Amino acid sequence: MPRLRTVLVLTLLLAPLPGHAAPGADLALKVTRSGYLAAPGVSVMLYEDNFSPIFFDQKDAALQIILHGHRIATNGSVRLMPTPQQWDAIPHLIRRRANRARERLTARLSYPAYHLHYQVVVAAEPGGVRVSVNLAHPLPKALLGRAGFNLEFLPSIYMDKAYALDGKVFGVLPRYPEDRMTSVPSGLGYPGEPWYVRQWHKALGYTEPLPFAQGRRITLAPEDPLDRISIRSQSGPLLLYDGRDVAQNGWYVLRTLIPAGKTRDAVVWHIRPGNIPGWVRPPMIAHSQVGYAADLRKVAIIELDRRFQGPKRATLLRLTAGGAYRKAFTGPVSKPMRWLRYDYVKFNFTAVRQPGLYAIDYAGERTGVFPIAQDVYSNTWQTSLDGFLAEQMDHVSVRDAYHMWHGVAHMDDALQAPPNLTHFDGYWMGPNTESPYQPGEHIPGLNVGGWFDAGDFDNDAFGQYGTILNLATTYNTFHPRWDELSVNEQARQVIMHRPDGVPDLVEQVEHGVLQTLAQIHAVGHPFMGIQSPYLEGYTFIGDAASQTDGRIYDPKLAPDQIRGDDSGKPDDRWAWTMTSPKMEFGAAAALAAASRTLAHWNAALAKQCLSAAAMLWRKAEAQPDHERYRPDREGSGGFRERGLNPPRWTAAVELTLATHGASPYRKRLEMLLPAMLRRIGGGGWQAVQVLPYLSARESARVKAAVRAYVPRLNRELAATPFGVPPSLGAWGDSAQVAEFGVEMYFLHEAYPDIVGPQYTLRAANYLLGTHPVSSVSYISAIGAASKLTAYGNNRADNTFIPGGMIPGYIVIKPDFPECITHFGFLWYEDEYTVDAAATWILEANAADALVRQARAPGAGS
Repeated sequence: MPRLRTVLVLTLLLAPLPGHAAPGADLALKVTRSGYLAAPGVSVMLYEDNFSPIFFDQKDAALQIILHGHRIATNGSVRLMPTPQQWDAIPHLIRRRANRARERLTARLSYPAYHLHYQVVVAAEPGGVRVSVNLAHPLPKALLGRAGFNLEFLPSIYMDKAYALDGKVFGVLPRYPEDRMTSVPSGLGYPGEPWYVRQWHKALGYTEPLPFAQGRRITLAPEDPLDRISIRSQSGPLLLYDGRDVAQNGWYVLRTLIPAGKTRDAVVWHIRPGNIPGWVRPPMIAHSQVGYAADLRKVAIIELDRRFQGPKRATLLRLTAGGAYRKAFTGPVSKPMRWLRYDYVKFNFTAVRQPGLYAIDYAGERTGVFPIAQDVYSNTWQTSLDGFLAEQMDHVSVRDAYHMWHGVAHMDDALQAPPNLTHFDGYWMGPNTESPYQPGEHIPGLNVGGWFDAGDFDNDAFGQYGTILNLATTYNTFHPRWDELSVNEQARQVIMHRPDGVPDLVEQVEHGVLQTLAQIHAVGHPFMGIQSPYLEGYTFIGDAASQTDGRIYDPKLAPDQIRGDDSGKPDDRWAWTMTSPKMEFGAAAALAAASRTLAHWNAALAKQCLSAAAMLWRKAEAQPDHERYRPDREGSGGFRERGLNPPRWTAAVELTLATHGASPYRKRLEMLLPAMLRRIGGGGWQAVQVLPYLSARESARVKAAVRAYVPRLNRELAATPFGVPPSLGAWGDSAQVAEFGVEMYFLHEAYPDIVGPQYTLRAANYLLGTHPVSSVSYISAIGAASKLTAYGNNRADNTFIPGGMIPGYIVIKPDFPECITHFGFLWYEDEYTVDAAATWILEANAADALVRQARAPGAGS
């Protein structure tokens, strides 16, 4: 009876719904000027984005389909496994072309190691597209049964929705993967396979899932007109897999194997996206999820489908205590501004100053409730400090009431990495270890302090330095005494929501410098980082204390043998002990800033920090100068150079502040100043932090440079609707927006007649919801609506870490901004990093300070 009921229900679902056309009806795609196929509600890209040369498969390449405002499918290409993992073989793109006369896209690709050369053709046809794979030569024997055309579908859209095959087989796409697995020959590796992939497959064995459904025609989500899509194979059968059987970040995979002996039309699919006639994307009202300061500017930005004929006015509603909404203000929206594929209008409701709870209503869309108040930013950063950064603390246990975030982690840190090796996450070793320890030898003293860098568990040098520097700058500038965290370094114990009498910023700074100083004490210098050398450890998700056994590896012991604090299990992380002047300057800057933070609370440690910073400065200064700036190589000094602050310059600034203008650092400032003033947005802004140590002539030059910079910056910012640096790279730029807000705060404090407070407040509001795609806050658990599925080290549970800040939207080339709200496995949109969180803490304190200044007696509005 249950099976019969399922069949009956799904048969009804497959019937055309009233008011909705069947998949693909009346759909006619055309090649756009931007080079992809499009029709209202549908976009089909082919290799606008390619696989990454560093991270390989990022789930944003090859054939991609955008349906009714959401990217539903990606990675449409020939692959050598049914459910490839991130580091498995990827094709090499030779070229792509868009033919507007014939309404088709083509891409030529190859797997050079296998002498496999092929072409993918995506051609418009009535109702959708025809996808074909043409081979230059018949498939090599080694790839028979392995090579096939794959297309991957987003789980967060399709899980729990129906599928139908050939009108005979029906089911529901699983929320949790539970498919039969099969072993495949151990020689599955490919020529030129990286060492870490070989080791990975050898350690875990070659296994892959079996398809959970197959047929000639499949419809996904027949019950949902927004996400419905049908695919018919003209060649071999369609095989439906669940990529999450082998990796939590996997997608559903549809696949057809390439047959032996065939070249032209080796695979042919006919894809019919669902088509809702007249569909228009609803307006998205981007606003701050924590609300707006009563006395300052209040602007929401509304993202519109270009075909949407919206009203010219929007309304602000006030929520009463009884639950009723009353009209508080109605005003015009601005003239539309085109950016990427959408139009944007602004709704300015600055005139409303009365504290209360409000919502914005526009064209039938209503936002959630947000406050207008005097203290909207004052509680936006503490969760990042005591939630996310606390959870990321390495070499300690972290507990929150009943919840144990993780046990004491990585007590076996670390083994000396061998020379002449390149790691999959960017770490590398040259011909010398730059260390007194032999390859594979345990380096004592490294199991202290530091943070897990991001969604993985590595300890990255520049991430650590940035975190220390931003936290120290926050304390040194604003002096917050917030204390809700108990940190006991001796007991290796951290407890949330338990004050211990020391400001939490101070304790976090101390925790960071303990690791940096430990590296210097161990090998004489700071180094690249500490990271698991094997994919088995790197891909680990869960309690950090379980990533390794916590016992020092002894090769003399059997793999499962334990003797005291040693074991025969080679799971210890490696210390990648390469260094450089840039790294030494970076560490010097962080330690110098930390010495000021710690001076009142731990004078001995503060003295160690400053002494180590001075030593690293001397050592780095003795090296060849890699950071000279030629005027002919400098750009506008605007936001395109942000994030490139030269470590030598930053170290000179911080050591000047820490030593009250000691001669060697001040002299270096004077030498670097002319070049840095030509790149204010690339670190030159830091000159205002050391104005007391500059001559009157130099100070005048700084002010003149800032005065010249602001008009250029304004022109660049005016090119986007949001008035902050746009995210146009391979990784979302929320951290750069926070940095922008910070630098503009310091410029405003130095020259309020030149730089207003609006830049810093605009950056804060952007991060809190006033950004493209959706209006969720990028800081998890901050604001009425925030990102609650993210790429943290608990991402396997499809959840979040309070206070972590995601990178935010990227642009799927050429024009589709994306940040998927209910999916957390795209690191370029979703991955928390410690330095990003620390930058937010600094930016939030800056925004709060500006609000307080505006409230001060005699302050203007």
